[in-house]
Amino acid sequence: MLGEFKTIFDLQAAFPTEQDCINHLESILWNETPVSPFDQTSKVYKCTGGKYKCKNTGKYFNVKVGTIFEDTKIPLIKWFMALFIFSSHKKGISSHQLAKDIGVTQKSAWFMLHRLRYAFDHPTFKEIMGDNVIEIDETYMGGEYKNKHSNRKKKGTQGRSVKDKTPVLGIKERNGNIVATVIEDTKGSTIQPIIRDHVEEGSIISTDEWFGYNGLHKDFTHIRVNHSAKEYVNMMASTNGVENFWSHLKRGINGINHWVSQEHLQKYVNEYCLRYNTRKYTTNERFNLLLANINFRITYANLICHEK
Repeated sequence: MLGEFKTIFDLQAAFPTEQDCINHLESILWNETPVSPFDQTSKVYKCTGGKYKCKNTGKYFNVKVGTIFEDTKIPLIKWFMALFIFSSHKKGISSHQLAKDIGVTQKSAWFMLHRLRYAFDHPTFKEIMGDNVIEIDETYMGGEYKNKHSNRKKKGTQGRSVKDKTPVLGIKERNGNIVATVIEDTKGSTIQPIIRDHVEEGSIISTDEWFGYNGLHKDFTHIRVNHSAKEYVNMMASTNGVENFWSHLKRGINGINHWVSQEHLQKYVNEYCLRYNTRKYTTNERFNLLLANINFRITYANLICHEK
């Protein structure tokens, strides 16, 4: 039985060899019974060298096929170390620092982190139950206008302009999960369908006075605070919880990553959402949860294709 590991030394003791990592991955993904990635109904034969054969297709495979580890030349020991550091640090880690910590190139570390971010996009934590008040708010990523160099400033970019900033919509249940989505703009026609997809009809939702939330009272009990009048709490109405998450997100990205592109912003948002939503998990629980969510493959070409 795998013991609790809270430090890097514990992790090294739990997985001292590459085979230990493979055995653990098989137990997480297969529950001790090998499953063919080519035909899940097929009988599987165990072969030498840690390989398996799918009877129906005649293809050989191992536990890494069909996962983020497929075709990787980096040992699983380093992958496990990267996952441990990435998931346990409250603000994550930069690719430059990870490259130094595990002994790979910065390009490899960047690719590894983006593969792991796909595992952070876990469907379990995109559910909003609606048992408590739901706080909804939007923020803008892209840097403060006053801090920009004069040659990078654009006219009309203050406030809610999206000319050089990217809006993100946050939906947070008090004492529960948060779901955050990168959006094109903050119009009601953009944000309200997302709200209705995640929040049960009839729930109590709390927002600020932004006109994009007008009309939500038709499907929800809608309460508001007026931030323009310096009002931040009005009985049950408040968005302080979701705004607290925004502060964590921005401090993390500004302090660790410094800058992220709009193309990859949603992946970073997913990372911070899952880290927040698993704040009560032990290190083992979060580590294994992410390992169980790696059944897909993302290639380097996909990451840099620059397509929305």
